[in-house]
Amino acid sequence: MIPPTLYIATRFIVSRKRSLILSMLGVVCGVGFFICTQAQTQGFEKYFIQSVLGTSGAVVISDRFQPRYTQFSGTSSADMVASSGQNARKYYEGITDPYRLMRVARSFSNVLGAAPIIRGSVSIASSFQSEVLRLEGIDMRYHLGATALREQIISGSIDGFGAQPSAIILGWMLADKLQVRVGDNVTVTAPTGTRTFKVVALSRSGINIIDETRGYINLGVAQSLLGKPSSASVITLRLRDPGRAPELAAHLERLFSHRARSWQERERGNLALFSTLKISAGITVSLIILLAGFGIFNVLTLTVLEKLREIAILRSMGYRRWDISAIFLWQGLIIATFGSLFGCGLGALLTFLVSLIPINLRGVIFATHFVVDWNVYHYLYGSAIAFVAVLVATFFPAQRAATVPPVDILRGSGQ
Repeated sequence: MIPPTLYIATRFIVSRKRSLILSMLGVVCGVGFFICTQAQTQGFEKYFIQSVLGTSGAVVISDRFQPRYTQFSGTSSADMVASSGQNARKYYEGITDPYRLMRVARSFSNVLGAAPIIRGSVSIASSFQSEVLRLEGIDMRYHLGATALREQIISGSIDGFGAQPSAIILGWMLADKLQVRVGDNVTVTAPTGTRTFKVVALSRSGINIIDETRGYINLGVAQSLLGKPSSASVITLRLRDPGRAPELAAHLERLFSHRARSWQERERGNLALFSTLKISAGITVSLIILLAGFGIFNVLTLTVLEKLREIAILRSMGYRRWDISAIFLWQGLIIATFGSLFGCGLGALLTFLVSLIPINLRGVIFATHFVVDWNVYHYLYGSAIAFVAVLVATFFPAQRAATVPPVDILRGSGQ
């Protein structure tokens, strides 16, 4: 059964339906634009995070360290104390026994894969040009389980890579600079000498700074070519829950006495940038809903002034002040409900249309279309903002309506 206050509220809305529809359109547009902008900003953020996790791993274990202790002299030898911290460490380059550390790391339930990597900077040249190459020596047996390298291959094949000492995988942007394709030869100049490699595949991580500088060769070949005494420069870990990477990194650092960094720590600057853009877009679009709230406030205030006699009659019939307030709060609830529903529909439509827009993004990340994130929380947050703005805008006219003096109005002496 429909409450009487709700029935009266709908009649009041119908009497000023044009004004309220225009106000509701503000809510619809505000919710729709909020959903669309959040889908874009979070879409690019998630795409960047997935690229980072697929290329560099959720946790990276690197150089061994030894704490440096500082002694403070007191009045006696018993007063000698030692302190150590993150900045008071002596680092030793590389990892001497990576496979032992990998076995221990894989014993954690959150770790899905671990892979050793040897890193170094060399010069790479083709028949046309030379570039600086950030070379990574990998053990393909483990690397495919710890990264998304197989999914990143856009040309060529990595099958049999481990059995080809002269095989190299290049980032597609670096290959474009060198003007080489799969099957071409390149020359790599390192501290120990020069060696020729055959390009067997091209990769695209989605992060331009990686795609224009990185190349992969076999781990043992890289160790010999770079003259590295250690068996690995880093160990990269793939996690079941990347969100828990900071806690695991801190634990592994204490356990191994090797530096361990989570992807959140490594990409703090870029993540802060995406977060700022998301907040900025949310605030900007929320202003549309706020302006719509002002419109609803004005409409309901005028409704109160126009319906003074009707309100006085309702009070004389036994309706309490709360009942009169409920009539106008129901109006706000109806506007917020339908405005949010239509706004969510508009947001979904705009998000879909935006995802079809072609772009040529070559900045921090590579993208050919707008990347969007279909997240139910965007719809919930947008609707919540609309409900808060509309109900706040409705509250004051509702309070005024509740304080209307029925006797004076019925006598025709008060407005």
